[in-house]
Order: sequence, then C-alpha cells, then structure tokens
Amino acid sequence: MPGRAVPPAPADLPRPWLASYPPGVPANVDTSRYPSLVALLEESWRRHAARDASICMGARLRFREVDELSQALAAWLQAKGVAKGDRVALMMPNLPQYMVAIPAVLRAGGVVVNVNPLYTARELAHQLKDSGARTLIVLENFAHTVEEALPGTDVQHVVLASMGDLLGFWKGQFINFAVRHLKKMVPAYRLPLDNGRTVTRFNMAVAEGSRLRLQPVALGPDDVAFLQYTGGTTGVSKGATLLHRNVVANILQSEAWFGPMLAKLGDRPLTSVCALPLYHIFALTVCYMLGARFGMTNLLIPNPRDIPGLIRTLSEHKVNMFPAVNTLFNALANDPAFARLDFSELVVSNGGGMAVQQATAEKWLKITGCPVVEGYGLSETSPVATSNRLDITRFTGTIGLPFPATDITIRDDEGRDLPFGTPGEICIRGPQVMAGYWNRPDETAKVMYPDGFFRSGDVGIMDEQGQVRIVDRKKDMILVSGFNVYPTEIEQVVGLHPGVLECAAVGIPDARSGEAVKLFIVKKDPTLSEEDIAGWCRENFTAYKRPKVIEFREELPKSPVGKVLRRELRSAA
Repeated sequence: MPGRAVPPAPADLPRPWLASYPPGVPANVDTSRYPSLVALLEESWRRHAARDASICMGARLRFREVDELSQALAAWLQAKGVAKGDRVALMMPNLPQYMVAIPAVLRAGGVVVNVNPLYTARELAHQLKDSGARTLIVLENFAHTVEEALPGTDVQHVVLASMGDLLGFWKGQFINFAVRHLKKMVPAYRLPLDNGRTVTRFNMAVAEGSRLRLQPVALGPDDVAFLQYTGGTTGVSKGATLLHRNVVANILQSEAWFGPMLAKLGDRPLTSVCALPLYHIFALTVCYMLGARFGMTNLLIPNPRDIPGLIRTLSEHKVNMFPAVNTLFNALANDPAFARLDFSELVVSNGGGMAVQQATAEKWLKITGCPVVEGYGLSETSPVATSNRLDITRFTGTIGLPFPATDITIRDDEGRDLPFGTPGEICIRGPQVMAGYWNRPDETAKVMYPDGFFRSGDVGIMDEQGQVRIVDRKKDMILVSGFNVYPTEIEQVVGLHPGVLECAAVGIPDARSGEAVKLFIVKKDPTLSEEDIAGWCRENFTAYKRPKVIEFREELPKSPVGKVLRRELRSAA
C-alpha cells in the first residue's frame, strides 16, 4: 500500500493549544531524522546497550541482547523466505520473546501483525487471512487455537515459543513460576502439524539464525511497519496500516512531550510498568518504542488480571512511569495491598485506551501522589494524538492538548469545522496518522478527508485554549425523546458514588421515548441498592438522563485491554 501524503496545513488553521504547551515542549518535531523505525531502534540499542530493556519474572534482558537476538531471529526469518513487505503475525502475551520478535520481523523487512493471544479460532483466522501472513510466532499455550484457525490461511511457518525461552535454563525457578503464572489462562499445548507447514521452536530458530548472516533491507519512511487491527467494534476488524514514518513520528512526538518531565529524574535507568499487552497499540508505542528511545526498562507483566501477582511484582521495584487504562488503575487503587507500595519515584501515570473516571483518578492520586495524565489516540494514529500536560495536579476531565505536529479540528457530519465549545466529530491530522486500512480503500475513504484529516468517530469539544474533551463515541450515544445522552457522562457521575466499583451505561429500546438509559453496576459496597443509585441519579441528572433500568452484576464484560464492552451489554439488555 503506498504511503499517504499529508497535505500541508492551512496557515489560517487556529492552533490555540500551542500557547498552552508546557515549557520545553516544541510545537513541531523533525520526523525525517530516521529513514525507518529500524534505524531508530538500532541507534537506541547502541546508546543504551548495557541497560535492561525488560525484566520479566525476575529475568533481565539487556538492549544489547535484544539487538543480538533479534538479528539472529531476523536472519532465520529471511532464510525461511520472509522478504520485504511480507506479513509476520505475533501472538504472545508480554514476554521477552515479544521484545525480540518485533524488531526481528522489521529487520528482516517484514510487517508485524500483532495478534491478541486470547482470540478465538474464528477471530484469529480472520486476521491471518486478511493480513496474508505466511509466518506466525506464537506462545505454545495458545497453539490449540492456531491449529483450529490455520486451514484456509497462507501460514507456512509456525514458531512455537515457550514460557521458559530467554529465561535461561539455569533459572528453572522462573520457568516453573511462569508456567503457573499463565496456567489459569490457557494450558500448555503442543502443535501437531502434518500438512506441510513447518514448526520450529523459538530458541531453535534463534540458534539457527545466529549462524546465518542477516541481509540488510533498504527500508524507507513509506514502507509498512505494522498492521494494527482495530477491535472490530464497528464491524469487521480492519488492519490499520502504519508506515515506518507513522510510528517514528509518534515516538518522537512522545519523546518531546514526556522528555522534560522524565529529565527531572536525571540520566539514569528508568523503569516503566508494561502491564498493558504489547499487541495493543498503546503499549507498543508508549512502553516498547518509547522505552527503547529513553533506555527505559519495561517491567513485563504477562497476566495483568492477576492483581495480587502484579502488586507483588511492583513491590520489588521502584517504578517511574505507569501507563494503564481506567480498569487497571481502578483495580489497583481499590486493593489495600497496593496502597502500601513505595511510589516515591513515580512521576508519570498516563491513562489511555478508554475514559479515565474521576473517582478512579482521585483515588489513584491520593494513594500514589502522582496524578493520572489522560491522553487520547487510536490504532489509526499510532496511537497518541493528544495528552494532558504532565504537570497537572488534579483530574481535568479532558484528553488534553494536541501533540506536537498534530492538528485537531471538530467537524459536523458535513465536514464543516465547528466553533469552539460546539460538540462534533474529533478529526486528527499529523505524521502519525495511518496510510489507510489494509486492502480496504472503501473503508479508508469513509474515515479520511481529502485534506488529510482522519475521522475518529468520537464526539468531542475543543475550548478556546485548545483543550479537547471527549463527549462520546457516535455509535454509543443514546437518543432519549430527541435529547442526546452520552454514556461517558453517566458513567463518570455514577462512578463517583462511594458504593460503586464499576459501571457502564447503554441505550435500550423504549416505546415511549425511543431509547432509554440502562445502567450496569458492579458493587463496591455489598449493601448498595437500586434506590441508592436512583437517588444519586435524581440528584445529579436531569430527568431524561436518569437510568430507567439498573442492573447489578458481579463483573462487566471487557476486552483484553480492559475496555468495557458496551456492545455486549447492549446485546444482553
């Protein structure tokens, strides 16, 4: 797919956010400094060679080792026929193998196709077929899904990783712990294939590749680096085509934004919590790529749903940066053991992926002393498009300011720019915006304006200082007797009730008003009643916004990244 040229920004486009930038953050970044993502990563590895790139279950992997191991695996991939532009699927939780596999594919000239390891066979088959991947690197625990999904795909080579790979044979205690750590997710499985496809163990592929010579591949800014599949919440999952220049740009934009705050800690190794899955664009850029750029150690968490295990791991380290979604912030902040940890060196808690709720942000700040800095982005924008300033001292309820070199405008359904304070669709333009959806020019045309702005599908408001506030997803908006009701508003306010742990609002059919609000709640206080919530809503909402139906649940359905799945709640309602 050819690269999408970004039209020059009109000189009269208002950019009030520039006056609100923190000291030291530039209005623009030079995204042409690196011809490819590989060039940027290789420079980072050389600069930080002796530092730890990751720590996982006690095992450390240095940047020098990431460089050497990825080169060997890249040479093996080339020997198996991977050529420039070929897609290679990666299907693993957060493990050292992932740290090696991502650059290995890129150095071989391939395109990384990140796959959720908890996919069903149907979901996996769609992504393999759609991407045309011929090689798959997968943790053996999920091989039973692969076996079921492979028929009808182009996959010819399967690389099976084991939990103990890269932990070292002398670290048997870590291998045993690793097996127990993921036992609740999926049992270990070996892949029997007799249909001509090859199966190779991860460590064997690396060992064989170490005896081969990697053939350098000429990569340019407009070559494809990642196919980052959307969650499919609006239909069939589509691959956002991220070029090398898109990802490089977002790394440099993030460096410009985060650099001044992290510089206050001095030139020493820093630690970031990588609990979000690396197959998700948020962790891929903010944890993996930005971590390499800063020489930061990623504390890899294979199973973030194991909150007690996560807290035990955190107790062994002083962390400086904690990227997470509201669900994880909330779960930790409500665990008494978390409050006993040492947060003296935590300077950045950055939230994304979903709206951060005020109640969660306030409790996190009270416990850690570090405010949650909410940002915003999508797979299609590599992902970061906006962020609050890192020097905020309280919850703002906004997604902040456009990133350096990023333009944001609010438009109506006809594509007309709207005045400040008027809700409309958030539209984004910048070097981080994707080239389009993989092999779907029709879908690309639906989201791209001729002037280069990407239609996010999110409804927002920009104020006169350039601060952007999310109102809601267009598709999630509830229409009650002609009035718009935004689920995020309902959830934010109900979430402030001391008896509520989590909540979600959806629209349900109503004979009288067309639609009505249904509210799902997970209790924090077991004595919480429907009348308690009804009274709270009477105090806080005008009549048409008040939930007509309230349902208590033990838990809410969530994606592997932690987003509450409103569509599942709607279908169950």
